[in-house]
Amino acid sequence: MDIIINLNKPKDITSQDGVTKVKKILHAKKAGHAGTLDPMATGVLLVCVNKATRLASFFSSLDKEYRAVMKLGTSTDTQDAYGKVIETVDDISADREQVEAVLRSYAGKTLQEPPMFSALKHKGKPLYKLARKGIEIERKPREINISMIELLDFNLPYVTFRARCSKGTYIRTLCHDMGKKLGTGAHLYELERTAIGDFHISDSLSPDELFSMKKGEYTSKGMYSMSDALSWLPELTVEDSVLRAISHGNPVKLPDISDELKTAEAIKIKSQDNKLLSIGKYMPDKDVIKMDIVFAN
Repeated sequence: MDIIINLNKPKDITSQDGVTKVKKILHAKKAGHAGTLDPMATGVLLVCVNKATRLASFFSSLDKEYRAVMKLGTSTDTQDAYGKVIETVDDISADREQVEAVLRSYAGKTLQEPPMFSALKHKGKPLYKLARKGIEIERKPREINISMIELLDFNLPYVTFRARCSKGTYIRTLCHDMGKKLGTGAHLYELERTAIGDFHISDSLSPDELFSMKKGEYTSKGMYSMSDALSWLPELTVEDSVLRAISHGNPVKLPDISDELKTAEAIKIKSQDNKLLSIGKYMPDKDVIKMDIVFAN
């Protein structure tokens, strides 16, 4: 079973815990996720099973959408509700219009400094391990893109908003930074990832729902074949005469390659019986399709 699961990760488990649950339920040989969620967060976690683990990078690079609750007046060392309080502001004078203006100010491309409490590494060591020892490492700000951000609810000290953002965006850091701009301080109080690309929370499966399914009676909800999960990639059906070359990972020269295939980031290459054989990419210098990922029989 080489599939991608849209898992609704419960609160207070790690992303790897979620992967382990899926692996045990499906009796899979291997599994991995495409984009970490902190233990306090819930929502969409894409779990790639067996051969699908080789496709994880395609999903991790997709934009993410979140529903977040920010608490004004309190800052923490981890920038979320699980951290140690480092500053409080008793008089929260921010009003709805000010909050909306600050939210809008983060729309588009901006620079964000990654938090110390993160899995990013410095000389091979995760930053969060250094942070727990009280060690602060200089972090280079990274460009992020917030394509959509909007206020959903304003009920001081809580502010609920929705945001769609690029890979590598830390919502807890966004809350921390907005708190500084408002002059109140803030931290991330609750977080739900509602989408990764076109994978939405409404189509997700909880671990319990997945467990309750009988073997061989899996629903289509929240479960995708490798080809269906890569729905945005164009596909090319090849003749049987090139199957051997493809199975060995050799580049193939094919007639009449369309402009769409020539400019695509990647191509799904399929057999006459609709089996996904490989993921390739057109190489204009040699006029061939190079095999990047081959799914051996």
